[in-house]
Amino acid sequence: MTTHESLDQIASEVSTCTSCILHQTRNKSVPGEGPVDSEIMLIGEGPGFNENEQGRPFVGAAGKFLEELLAQAGLKRTDVWIGNVVKCRPPGNRDPLPDELAACNLYLERQITALNPKIIITLGRFSMGKFMPGVKITQVHGQMRKVGERFVIAMFHPAAALHQAALKPAILADFGKLPQLLDVARKAQDASAREELAKQAPGQVAEPTPAYEALQPEEPKQMKLF
Repeated sequence: MTTHESLDQIASEVSTCTSCILHQTRNKSVPGEGPVDSEIMLIGEGPGFNENEQGRPFVGAAGKFLEELLAQAGLKRTDVWIGNVVKCRPPGNRDPLPDELAACNLYLERQITALNPKIIITLGRFSMGKFMPGVKITQVHGQMRKVGERFVIAMFHPAAALHQAALKPAILADFGKLPQLLDVARKAQDASAREELAKQAPGQVAEPTPAYEALQPEEPKQMKLF
Protein backbone atom coordinates (compact mmCIF):
# COMPACT_ATOMS: atom_id res chain seq x y z
CA MET A 1 0.00 0.00 0.00
CA THR A 2 1.39 3.40 -0.98
CA THR A 3 1.62 6.34 1.43
CA HIS A 4 -1.23 8.05 -0.39
CA GLU A 5 -3.42 4.95 -0.12
CA SER A 6 -2.60 4.53 3.58
CA LEU A 7 -3.51 8.14 4.37
CA ASP A 8 -6.71 7.91 2.33
CA GLN A 9 -7.72 4.79 4.23
CA ILE A 10 -7.06 6.47 7.58
CA ALA A 11 -9.07 9.53 6.50
CA SER A 12 -11.96 7.29 5.49
CA GLU A 13 -11.91 5.55 8.87
CA VAL A 14 -11.73 8.88 10.70
CA SER A 15 -14.80 10.16 8.83
CA THR A 16 -16.94 7.35 10.26
CA CYS A 17 -15.19 6.93 13.62
CA THR A 18 -17.36 6.56 16.72
CA SER A 19 -14.59 5.74 19.21
CA CYS A 20 -15.29 8.76 21.43
CA ILE A 21 -18.10 11.21 22.08
CA LEU A 22 -16.70 13.86 19.72
CA HIS A 23 -18.37 12.14 16.78
CA GLN A 24 -21.76 13.08 18.25
CA THR A 25 -21.23 16.80 17.71
CA ARG A 26 -18.93 16.98 14.71
CA ASN A 27 -19.96 18.33 11.35
CA LYS A 28 -16.90 17.11 9.48
CA SER A 29 -13.90 15.20 10.75
CA VAL A 30 -10.48 16.69 10.05
CA PRO A 31 -7.97 13.90 9.34
CA GLY A 32 -5.20 16.20 8.09
CA GLU A 33 -3.69 17.16 4.75
CA GLY A 34 -0.46 17.79 2.93
CA PRO A 35 2.02 16.24 0.49
CA VAL A 36 2.71 12.57 1.06
CA ASP A 37 6.45 13.12 0.62
CA SER A 38 6.75 15.98 3.10
CA GLU A 39 9.72 15.80 5.45
CA ILE A 40 7.89 18.04 7.94
CA MET A 41 4.74 17.14 9.85
CA LEU A 42 2.90 19.79 11.90
CA ILE A 43 0.62 18.53 14.64
CA GLY A 44 -1.86 20.90 16.23
CA GLU A 45 -4.42 20.26 18.94
CA GLY A 46 -7.88 19.98 17.42
CA PRO A 47 -10.30 21.42 14.86
CA GLY A 48 -12.05 24.71 15.58
CA PHE A 49 -15.30 26.08 14.17
CA ASN A 50 -14.05 26.68 10.62
CA GLU A 51 -12.18 23.39 10.49
CA ASN A 52 -15.33 21.55 11.59
CA GLU A 53 -17.24 23.21 8.75
CA GLN A 54 -14.66 22.57 6.02
CA GLY A 55 -13.02 19.33 7.10
CA ARG A 56 -9.54 20.87 6.76
CA PRO A 57 -7.00 21.79 9.44
CA PHE A 58 -5.98 25.37 10.25
CA VAL A 59 -8.32 27.26 7.94
CA GLY A 60 -9.43 29.95 10.42
CA ALA A 61 -7.56 32.93 11.83
CA ALA A 62 -4.94 30.68 13.45
CA GLY A 63 -4.41 29.00 10.09
CA LYS A 64 -3.75 32.32 8.37
CA PHE A 65 -1.22 33.22 11.04
CA LEU A 66 0.39 29.79 10.68
CA GLU A 67 0.87 30.43 6.97
CA GLU A 68 2.57 33.73 7.83
CA LEU A 69 4.84 31.92 10.29
CA LEU A 70 5.74 29.27 7.72
CA ALA A 71 6.50 31.97 5.16
CA GLN A 72 8.88 33.56 7.64
CA ALA A 73 10.70 30.23 7.73
CA GLY A 74 10.79 30.03 3.94
CA LEU A 75 8.03 27.43 3.76
CA LYS A 76 4.57 27.25 2.24
CA ARG A 77 1.55 25.43 3.54
CA THR A 78 1.84 23.08 0.58
CA ASP A 79 5.36 22.09 1.73
CA VAL A 80 4.19 20.52 4.99
CA TRP A 81 1.68 17.97 6.23
CA ILE A 82 -0.72 19.35 8.85
CA GLY A 83 -2.91 17.46 11.31
CA ASN A 84 -4.10 17.45 14.91
CA VAL A 85 -4.01 15.17 17.94
CA VAL A 86 -7.82 14.94 17.81
CA LYS A 87 -9.65 14.71 14.51
CA CYS A 88 -13.04 16.09 15.56
CA ARG A 89 -13.86 19.42 17.18
CA PRO A 90 -14.27 19.39 20.97
CA PRO A 91 -17.49 21.31 21.76
CA GLY A 92 -16.83 24.98 22.42
CA ASN A 93 -13.13 24.41 21.60
CA ARG A 94 -12.62 22.91 25.05
CA ASP A 95 -9.50 20.91 25.86
CA PRO A 96 -9.55 17.35 24.52
CA LEU A 97 -10.20 14.69 27.15
CA PRO A 98 -7.80 11.78 27.80
CA ASP A 99 -10.08 9.19 26.19
CA GLU A 100 -10.47 11.41 23.12
CA LEU A 101 -6.71 11.81 22.81
CA ALA A 102 -6.27 8.05 23.19
CA ALA A 103 -8.88 7.26 20.54
CA CYS A 104 -7.34 9.59 17.96
CA ASN A 105 -3.79 8.61 18.84
CA LEU A 106 -4.29 5.34 16.99
CA TYR A 107 -4.95 7.27 13.78
CA LEU A 108 -2.14 9.74 14.41
CA GLU A 109 0.42 6.99 14.96
CA ARG A 110 -0.60 5.36 11.69
CA GLN A 111 -0.28 8.71 9.91
CA ILE A 112 3.20 9.24 11.33
CA THR A 113 4.20 5.74 10.23
CA ALA A 114 2.79 6.28 6.72
CA LEU A 115 4.39 9.71 6.26
CA ASN A 116 7.64 8.88 8.05
CA PRO A 117 8.51 12.59 8.49
CA LYS A 118 12.03 13.65 9.35
CA ILE A 119 10.82 16.43 11.61
CA ILE A 120 7.65 16.86 13.67
CA ILE A 121 6.61 20.34 14.80
CA THR A 122 4.11 20.34 17.64
CA LEU A 123 1.76 23.30 17.93
CA GLY A 124 0.48 23.74 21.46
CA ARG A 125 0.81 21.88 24.73
CA PHE A 126 -1.40 18.88 23.92
CA SER A 127 0.51 17.88 20.82
CA MET A 128 3.81 18.60 22.60
CA GLY A 129 2.68 16.39 25.49
CA LYS A 130 2.46 13.39 23.17
CA PHE A 131 6.21 13.53 22.58
CA MET A 132 7.41 15.33 25.71
CA PRO A 133 5.13 14.29 28.57
CA GLY A 134 5.41 16.24 31.80
CA VAL A 135 7.23 19.15 30.15
CA LYS A 136 6.02 22.76 30.24
CA ILE A 137 5.81 24.44 26.85
CA THR A 138 7.19 27.68 28.32
CA GLN A 139 10.41 25.79 29.04
CA VAL A 140 10.94 24.09 25.68
CA HIS A 141 9.23 26.18 22.99
CA GLY A 142 11.50 26.78 20.03
CA GLN A 143 13.79 23.92 20.99
CA MET A 144 14.41 20.71 19.09
CA ARG A 145 14.71 17.31 20.73
CA LYS A 146 15.38 13.82 19.46
CA VAL A 147 12.40 11.65 20.34
CA GLY A 148 12.95 8.08 19.23
CA GLU A 149 14.11 8.22 15.62
CA ARG A 150 12.66 11.64 14.90
CA PHE A 151 13.36 15.26 15.68
CA VAL A 152 10.56 17.12 17.43
CA ILE A 153 10.33 20.91 17.67
CA ALA A 154 7.88 22.29 20.22
CA MET A 155 6.10 25.52 19.27
CA PHE A 156 3.32 27.58 20.80
CA HIS A 157 -0.03 27.18 19.06
CA PRO A 158 -0.53 30.05 16.57
CA ALA A 159 -3.87 30.83 18.23
CA ALA A 160 -1.96 31.77 21.38
CA ALA A 161 -0.72 34.96 19.73
CA LEU A 162 -4.26 35.86 18.68
CA HIS A 163 -5.49 35.71 22.27
CA GLN A 164 -2.37 36.87 24.09
CA ALA A 165 -0.41 39.48 22.18
CA ALA A 166 2.55 39.21 24.55
CA LEU A 167 3.32 35.77 23.10
CA LYS A 168 3.54 36.92 19.49
CA PRO A 169 7.22 38.03 19.58
CA ALA A 170 8.29 34.66 20.99
CA ILE A 171 6.27 32.76 18.37
CA LEU A 172 7.74 34.85 15.58
CA ALA A 173 11.24 34.36 16.95
CA ASP A 174 10.77 30.59 17.27
CA PHE A 175 9.58 30.21 13.68
CA GLY A 176 12.37 32.53 12.56
CA LYS A 177 14.86 29.95 13.85
CA LEU A 178 13.08 27.09 12.09
CA PRO A 179 15.31 27.05 8.96
CA GLN A 180 18.39 26.69 11.16
CA LEU A 181 16.79 23.90 13.20
CA LEU A 182 15.67 22.07 10.07
CA ASP A 183 19.17 22.29 8.63
CA VAL A 184 20.66 20.91 11.84
CA ALA A 185 18.12 18.07 11.90
CA ARG A 186 18.85 17.12 8.31
CA LYS A 187 22.60 17.07 8.93
CA ALA A 188 22.16 15.00 12.09
CA GLN A 189 19.99 12.50 10.25
CA ASP A 190 22.53 12.30 7.44
CA ALA A 191 25.16 11.63 10.10
CA SER A 192 23.05 8.84 11.57
CA ALA A 193 22.66 7.32 8.13
CA ARG A 194 26.44 7.44 7.64
CA GLU A 195 26.99 5.82 11.01
CA GLU A 196 24.65 2.99 10.09
CA LEU A 197 26.41 2.60 6.76
CA ALA A 198 29.77 2.61 8.52
CA LYS A 199 28.69 -0.34 10.64
CA GLN A 200 27.97 -2.27 7.47
CA ALA A 201 31.12 -1.11 5.65
CA PRO A 202 33.83 -0.17 8.20
CA GLY A 203 36.37 2.32 6.89
CA GLN A 204 34.34 3.13 3.79
CA VAL A 205 32.23 5.99 5.17
CA ALA A 206 33.34 9.45 6.36
CA GLU A 207 32.90 10.37 10.02
CA PRO A 208 29.48 11.92 10.82
CA THR A 209 29.02 15.57 11.68
CA PRO A 210 28.48 16.55 15.34
CA ALA A 211 25.02 16.09 16.83
CA TYR A 212 22.68 19.03 17.14
CA GLU A 213 22.24 21.24 20.16
CA ALA A 214 18.82 22.67 21.00
CA LEU A 215 18.57 26.43 20.80
CA GLN A 216 17.51 28.17 24.00
CA PRO A 217 14.62 30.60 23.49
CA GLU A 218 13.05 33.13 25.79
CA GLU A 219 10.43 31.93 28.24
CA PRO A 220 7.27 34.05 28.16
CA LYS A 221 4.16 32.92 30.00
CA GLN A 222 1.82 30.61 28.12
CA MET A 223 -1.90 30.91 28.59
CA LYS A 224 -4.01 27.78 29.00
CA LEU A 225 -5.38 27.63 25.50
CA PHE A 226 -6.73 24.92 23.30
